[in-house]
Amino acid sequence: MATLTPAAAADRTGVSIDTLRYYEREGLIGPIRRSAGGHRVYTEDDVFWIGLVTCFREAGLGIADLRGFVAILRAERPPQDRVAFLREHRTALEQRVAALRRAMEVLDEKIAYYS
Repeated sequence: MATLTPAAAADRTGVSIDTLRYYEREGLIGPIRRSAGGHRVYTEDDVFWIGLVTCFREAGLGIADLRGFVAILRAERPPQDRVAFLREHRTALEQRVAALRRAMEVLDEKIAYYS
């Protein structure tokens, strides 16, 4: 199994090494394996999870929300629980997108007015 150093994992995922450690401390990824020398080594599965967490963070989910989702996954609760969680957050994201679109329309109107 191929593994990545923390620097390589950070490069692949676009987050800093500090962020990787933070995600691990918060229980959002991992536990991350260690080499014989005690250094963290990341697998493709870890990279997938880092990408998922990063995507959810960009979608506006907070750390507490992410901990809740990870708990649902790790407890092997029914798929309906996962779907309900994701739908709830998707609805909130749709509302934010709509609000941003309205704000952009106002900005466009002001740009046109002042041009």
